[in-house]
Amino acid sequence: MTKLSVNVNKIALLRNARALDMPDVGRLAGLALQSGASGITVHPRPDERHIRKSDVLPLSEVIKQFPNAEFNIEGNPFHQLMDIIREIKPHQVTLVPDDIAASTSDHGWDLATDGARLEPIIQELKSLEIRVSLFMDPLADQMIVAKELGADRIELYTEAYANAYKTNDQDHVTGKYHDTAVSAAKVGLGINAGHDLNLDNLSYFLSQVPQVEEVSIGHALTADALEYGIENTVQRYLAQIQSSYT
Repeated sequence: MTKLSVNVNKIALLRNARALDMPDVGRLAGLALQSGASGITVHPRPDERHIRKSDVLPLSEVIKQFPNAEFNIEGNPFHQLMDIIREIKPHQVTLVPDDIAASTSDHGWDLATDGARLEPIIQELKSLEIRVSLFMDPLADQMIVAKELGADRIELYTEAYANAYKTNDQDHVTGKYHDTAVSAAKVGLGINAGHDLNLDNLSYFLSQVPQVEEVSIGHALTADALEYGIENTVQRYLAQIQSSYT
């Protein structure tokens, strides 16, 4: 079954609004894992607008309390990310081409432009025995290039799908994700997905896009947790994942 990695950035963003350690990011990450999540995702940015560098080591210690859980650190490797990675050595690193000033990730890699810069970084991560995922738009012809660069997985950037869900463009846009996932699987890449997935659109996406191993969900899950609580919310997302198989 597709695994759920809970992105705790927005929990940290709420904490950072005051000079207080509440909500407690580590405690809520632990509650998410206790409730059935398979991992925790963070995206530390240079301005530390949400997750801070000082959060990452304590979170890694929380995750170690759950033997089957994974730590996914995502971010731009050209923006001070690699120092954190070398120290923590998470299970997975998702390389994302976000600009420093961007409010959130808003596009995947252009491997024709960025592949040469990414290749030595991917090689270093592999030497550290870290799984490497590349944040990618649904472009099927890019999958063979991602594999040749040494990536283990791609993470499909799903904002376009979320915007098209329940519109006249739904089938056309979802078909691009389906075809990209098929192409990724053919060359031996694992498939992750994330961005704007929520309780409404998650099940349909997973029913249409094959072999998705992991979804990373943060903003919507955090918003839902304000209404349902973190434990109940995680269980609701897991139920949506399960329903995609029926």
